[in-house]
Amino acid sequence: MDPDFLNVFTLPVALDQVGAENNIAQGEKRKLIKPTSHNNPKLEELKLLLIDWINTTLKQEHIVVKSLEEDLFDGLVLHHLLAILTKDLLSTLHLLIAIAKHFQPNLAIPPNVRVETITIENTSRGLKTETAVEYITDIKENLEDQSNDAFDELFSRAPDKLDAVKQVFLQFVNQHVGKLGLNVKDIESQFADGVILLLLIGQLEGYFLNLRDFFLTPASTTEMLHNVNLAVDLLTDGGLLNFSVNSEDIVKGDMKTTMRILYCLYSKYKAKET
Repeated sequence: MDPDFLNVFTLPVALDQVGAENNIAQGEKRKLIKPTSHNNPKLEELKLLLIDWINTTLKQEHIVVKSLEEDLFDGLVLHHLLAILTKDLLSTLHLLIAIAKHFQPNLAIPPNVRVETITIENTSRGLKTETAVEYITDIKENLEDQSNDAFDELFSRAPDKLDAVKQVFLQFVNQHVGKLGLNVKDIESQFADGVILLLLIGQLEGYFLNLRDFFLTPASTTEMLHNVNLAVDLLTDGGLLNFSVNSEDIVKGDMKTTMRILYCLYSKYKAKET
């Protein structure tokens, strides 16, 4: 969790920093890497590794790539496949990583590389922007789990800020489950049966949750645990969890574990609140 957690609300991004809005046709939507993310050291490390891998692989063809955006765009390296991406670095990175993982599974691709993205849509009412955080490479648990450390510190050293953090989460949760006519007032008790958590994930991730897959009104601890396990599986499959979770802790109403789960969703979707 970010040290300045209470100040995480993202300010609107000036469109002139993106420099691509003039090329967007009405009705078109395009996702770009925000300029501030181009200075991310992990992103630079990833780009250099991919360039080195391409050059090593194509050495016999006497092809040398120096820039992912420029050298792959002309179709020489990946021919017509990348030509449709119009120098889109984000799509290029996703595609190259998929190719690299397929043909060289042992390639040491750095994990946890993420960028801030901005999606620009030219609507009849003008330009509409939406920011988000997107992982480019696999999420893996770090030796130093920053999320866990931050919440440990919050509970042990800054209990006076705990209520403020709860209110931030409650506002975030109710903004989304409120669309279903639900209202959450107590994080500790209302997430224990997994129902609110599943419905929140469904709202945010766009899942259609079949009522036969979970217990809408669980009548036992076993049914509650089933719901929470399903929620954890969905979060894991969606790449939102980078730490292990004991579902029983959530069923027991463990506040710290529940808040860590909520933070995984909040950190991805907080920008959509504006």
